[in-house]
Amino acid sequence: MRILTFLGAIVAVISSLMYMLDTHLEKFYIFNPNQLHALSQSAIAAHGNDTRAVVDYIVAELSKTHPNHVNVEEEWVFNNAGGCMGAMTIIHASITEYLIVFGSAIGTEGHTGRHTADDYFMILKGEELAWKAGTFEAERYPQGAMHLMKRGEVKQYAMKEACFALEYARGWIPPMLFFGFADTFSSTLDFYTLWRTTLVTGREMLTNLAKMKL
Repeated sequence: MRILTFLGAIVAVISSLMYMLDTHLEKFYIFNPNQLHALSQSAIAAHGNDTRAVVDYIVAELSKTHPNHVNVEEEWVFNNAGGCMGAMTIIHASITEYLIVFGSAIGTEGHTGRHTADDYFMILKGEELAWKAGTFEAERYPQGAMHLMKRGEVKQYAMKEACFALEYARGWIPPMLFFGFADTFSSTLDFYTLWRTTLVTGREMLTNLAKMKL
């Protein structure tokens, strides 16, 4: 009984702490989705379908506005999640936010996952299709559009042919990692990619935490 009481007390304390932090998450955010969307559109206006130049433009601008919290080194890794395969490079990763470029040069399709953060998907090249169960028409997000998935929502999505996006998530990021890693154990068995992804993500999260950025 003492053990159960002790465990119950720990769960109560952690739950209370998480609830308190959850109601104050806005205080920890350093990026603004509307500003990121505007930046994406400016990059597209300047460089069109030259995605290499679009990405460079975005990272260069963010390194000026957020010099202490932006990873300017491109470290591309494959990402398999929900049946989709693409590649990503991490611009920022912390406990409450991540910002990446994600996409595929040949297209992909699968499950979005049901996440503990709001997810903003800003199309830099190509088009994303999305579909919610119970509807009969696809949602279309062409180059320059932003697809917002609120915390807890789930959809099927597809990136036909070449499609790349600036993806920004704000909320509780660590629980999202389980979805991002699950396909390694259930299908790909690509443990080298898992190691590299964990290394870069962990490094960026700990670096930002050391700078008092949750």
